[in-house]
Amino acid sequence: MALEFQRELAADNLSADEINNRVARSRERILSAPAVVILCVDMSDMDTYPDRRRKKAEYVMATQSAANAGMQLLLAAHAEGLGGVWVCSPLFAQETVQKVLSLPKTWEPQAMFFLGYPAKIPAVRERKNIKEITQFT
Repeated sequence: MALEFQRELAADNLSADEINNRVARSRERILSAPAVVILCVDMSDMDTYPDRRRKKAEYVMATQSAANAGMQLLLAAHAEGLGGVWVCSPLFAQETVQKVLSLPKTWEPQAMFFLGYPAKIPAVRERKNIKEITQFT
């Protein structure tokens, strides 16, 4: 994943120092996590449709279901006193992740979770008022 990340950052015209810093930070996060969970989507048991619109909708539903499972994982980890971080870097290196982890070809890596006991508990961030982000009609 690091090599693919380096290539993409170079294509974004970042400096060599910035590329090295970002790759090193990413590598350190992965290697220092007590547990790493890879979230995948598998379409093999999903409904199949002949048209593009419904195929896309089925894929979106599978992706939404996987994302919901990821959120449930983070909530369960939190309930057990664990900290968790969700990153989507496997999306940018799906084939590499499949190969390195010997995952079935039907498993499409979507996200990566770093789990462990937090060194410190961060301050709660201020949230927007519910009225600012909802609309009832």
